[in-house]
Amino acid sequence: MLEIGSVVDGKYKILSKIGQGGMSTVYLALNERANKSWAVKEVRKDGVSDFEVIKQSQIVETNLLKKLNHPNLPSIIDVIDKEDCFLIVMDYIEGNPLSDALKAKKRLDCDDVIEWAKQLCDVLEYLHTRKPAIIYRDMKPGNVMLRPDGSVMLIDFGIAREFKEQNVEDTTCLGTRGYAAPEQFGGRGQTDARTDIYCLGATIYHLVTGHNPSDPPYEMYPIRHWDPSFSSGLEKIIQKCTQRNPEDRYQSCAELLYALEHYEEEEEGYKKVQNVKWYTFFTTVALTIIMFICTIGSYFGMTTMASDKYQEHLDNASMAIADEDKYEYYKEAIKLDPSNEEAYMEVIETMQKDGVFDSTESEKIRELVPSNIGELEQNEEGYVKIAYELGMMYFYYSDQGQDTRNALKWLDIAIGNKAEDITDEDINTILGVQKATRARNLYNITQYYQNLGVLNKEGDYEGDYATLWQDLSQVVTKDLAKEDNNVTALVMYNFMASQIQQNAQHFSDAGVSRQEMERMLNMMDESAQYDSSNSYEEELYNKLITNLEHAKKSSSITTGAKEEIVE
Repeated sequence: MLEIGSVVDGKYKILSKIGQGGMSTVYLALNERANKSWAVKEVRKDGVSDFEVIKQSQIVETNLLKKLNHPNLPSIIDVIDKEDCFLIVMDYIEGNPLSDALKAKKRLDCDDVIEWAKQLCDVLEYLHTRKPAIIYRDMKPGNVMLRPDGSVMLIDFGIAREFKEQNVEDTTCLGTRGYAAPEQFGGRGQTDARTDIYCLGATIYHLVTGHNPSDPPYEMYPIRHWDPSFSSGLEKIIQKCTQRNPEDRYQSCAELLYALEHYEEEEEGYKKVQNVKWYTFFTTVALTIIMFICTIGSYFGMTTMASDKYQEHLDNASMAIADEDKYEYYKEAIKLDPSNEEAYMEVIETMQKDGVFDSTESEKIRELVPSNIGELEQNEEGYVKIAYELGMMYFYYSDQGQDTRNALKWLDIAIGNKAEDITDEDINTILGVQKATRARNLYNITQYYQNLGVLNKEGDYEGDYATLWQDLSQVVTKDLAKEDNNVTALVMYNFMASQIQQNAQHFSDAGVSRQEMERMLNMMDESAQYDSSNSYEEELYNKLITNLEHAKKSSSITTGAKEEIVE
């Protein structure tokens, strides 16, 4: 076993053991140079009887994950093949598996389970639409990590496989009994996307009922057998997912996701109500036509009233003292007109005032924006503006440092990648050339930053340090504080100083001269300023002074540090 305090491969310091499985041990490790935590999975030769088989399974998992990029999947950072063990360095995922949550609560809240199931549908649909498709095959609570922010991560790809159209059935029968679909045990054709739908249905069943399908008698009853108060709509969804014949299940995770988003429409009482509404429709058509003539005159008056009410909520929010009260007024305004960007933008502006974007505020954003995404997308210009501001928030103001995963998601929308009919000229017009250029540069920076230190299949580093320097240099300018504000400038100066500190040799190898790095450090030293009445700005400035000193030592660049206070 790895020793606590030991350094693996000259860069990963083992801090503690965080997990133990039947064939592997997982440690928390720190890359001291990058000041970032990773998880190191160790499989020892003397710990398993069939090491080569297990090693091959881990290689399959590693090769699969290297090709994937999804916010609900971990990333592989490094692979180390030693004489006595096999090590995989991957993202450290803070949180606990849903199996732990089941131990603590027996069964979990249906609304939470449905929300997690939607996220799992999204990631499974991503896997199934790869070329070739990837079939996960081992969905269960123990393989789903619940993170502190409420999102889930799918882990353990040891038995995932690429779908082969020419195969009649799988060559190996693998899966966890109770959760596994019938075809996983051979003789019923090869596993495909519908196999994962079965496993997800069994997982949802376990989470909401607390009854483990892998325990005898290995059966899943309708969920209202256990509790009549359960949703009949959710019951129908689970039963359809877990049909023995794949043809009788949902045929794709996109189809299942739609069902989960509309599960209440499957309620027994809902359809009866809809039928009554349909029958009464014909009897009211004549009256409707008559009333339409009257209504057309009052429509514009009602629209004006709704607009006035919307503005009233915004005015009340501007006068409210407590941020929580402001937020409630903004939320009411958004209910009236979810396609109007004004209330969203004022929410974001309120959150930016203290210079910190914390987890509570992030949760509020997730409550407001995704639930109204359909209406927002209809307002193309407003959606781009909101996406830009959110990208900036996650990159500049996150209280956990740069949240590159979420920043990348919103910047991707802000620069028009998600809309085929939006051109660069459109983005320049909507945001202005300066903001549009910054969004594109930050998008590139976050992509490079996520890939720095990552080895591709050929063993080469994917990070492009020359391009990273080029894009950083366009963003990190002496007038950044004037163009934006002190917080933006100090955050980017700290980011640049840290990159020089950590990657001076990489930059040099990529053709960036020591003189260029020296000029950059001196420029930031001379341009950095903060408001002495703002404790957050002062904290960022002091951090910058330290980072500049470290950058000087690591890159052998001589630079000073000068304090300038804006009163």
